[in-house]
Amino acid sequence: MTERLTDPRLLRGVSYFHSCVYLVLLWAAFIDRHDGVVLVFGWAHGLLWIGMSLLCLEAVRRRRLPLWLGVMVAVVGGIGPFAGSIGFAADKRRTGAGPERRDPAMLG
Repeated sequence: MTERLTDPRLLRGVSYFHSCVYLVLLWAAFIDRHDGVVLVFGWAHGLLWIGMSLLCLEAVRRRRLPLWLGVMVAVVGGIGPFAGSIGFAADKRRTGAGPERRDPAMLG
């Protein structure tokens, strides 16, 4: 089960979804100022960040993600999950076909 949850393709998709949730949170907080929407999307952002952090750190431990990408998601992602999404996009571009084709022995 953990093997599927640490799949880089799944983590990349969840990271992009997390960025969309955060974008709606910012819109609701600063433009619309709707407290109910801010509450729901604030909780969603927090729970997604905790889940993504744990899964990405486990993926780093299993050598399925590079260390720098795990740090981007776990540390910077709490403030702005766009950093994790940008990191996944950069990693996909850098490796050519994405982290799913990376040599598992490589961390960077």
